[in-house]
Amino acid sequence: MGDDLIVDTARRILSDHCDPGAVNRAQDEAWKAPAWRALEDAGLTLAWVDEALGGAGGGLGDGFAIVRQVGRFAAALPLAETLLAGWLLQGAGIASPRGAMSCGPTRAQETVALTSAGELKGRLRAVPFAKEAEHIALLAQRQGRAVVALIDAGQVAIDDGANIAGEALNTLILDGARPPLVGEAPPGIDQRALLLMGAVMRAMQMTGALETILDLAVGYAKERIAFGRAIGKFQVVQHNLARLAGEVAAAIAASGSAAEAIASGALSDEGVLLEAASAKIRVGEAAGEGAAIAHQVLGAIGFTREHTLHRFTRRLWAWRDDFGNESAWAVELGGLVAARGADGLWPMLAAR
Repeated sequence: MGDDLIVDTARRILSDHCDPGAVNRAQDEAWKAPAWRALEDAGLTLAWVDEALGGAGGGLGDGFAIVRQVGRFAAALPLAETLLAGWLLQGAGIASPRGAMSCGPTRAQETVALTSAGELKGRLRAVPFAKEAEHIALLAQRQGRAVVALIDAGQVAIDDGANIAGEALNTLILDGARPPLVGEAPPGIDQRALLLMGAVMRAMQMTGALETILDLAVGYAKERIAFGRAIGKFQVVQHNLARLAGEVAAAIAASGSAAEAIASGALSDEGVLLEAASAKIRVGEAAGEGAAIAHQVLGAIGFTREHTLHRFTRRLWAWRDDFGNESAWAVELGGLVAARGADGLWPMLAAR
């Protein structure tokens, strides 16, 4: 399946079922079930999983392209999380089940242990969409080796937390749970690799959302009349829109470069760490600056529940923290640069 076909398919399904205006006006979440069925039937939810393990057999670039479209529609569905869980399971040779999934850990300082008796031990915070998932894929440690476990979400104690966008963001208490399926993680797949994948995934989502808020801001500036002319004719508004376009361009470049690096290299490579950390940092900064500019252009209307802008900006603010915020990745990036030394920085940058 080519990139263009995948993007077109994702865009069509999301447009049909997850139109931000229609979802914003909806009185309930009845739209979610048919949207998920359409995405699942098209093979988009398991694009990172080989056909032999129940997936669509797409490449890493295909999945990142799908995730960017999820951001463009601010789709409140665990599509990105299911993609990531499927990728983790495939590495361990575990077939992916149908239905929504989530995965963890999502924070560098948290770990899961699998005892010799086959029981999980640990507590994970900030696991996205865990409350809405049917299964959870976990990266755990068993006798000093990394393993991947698949567990039914009903076997795990899950709290009722939510992020600033109102999407499920939960704490999992895993103590005593027995995963029926466990596989050895392949070389190179460890907690940092999972966080790298999650960070670039979120960077792609934020990029998609930034593209849409640029469209919303430009469209509003053309239509909103003040003092007898469209506000887009005023130089200060034009300046702000140019700044917003610059932030979007930077996000596209940073996230796209990181996704390409992952698709063409090993997650353990220093170059991939450089690209992924830089993308999460730069796109996170663009999200903060871009959301502020968009709300300034739209004024009071942009803060109302009736307008769709908040669906994007609240997710931008939430996604900045997922799989490591800018500060966490800046520490990782600083460590990499320091380890290379002064003479190693330029060759590392020039090689990208």
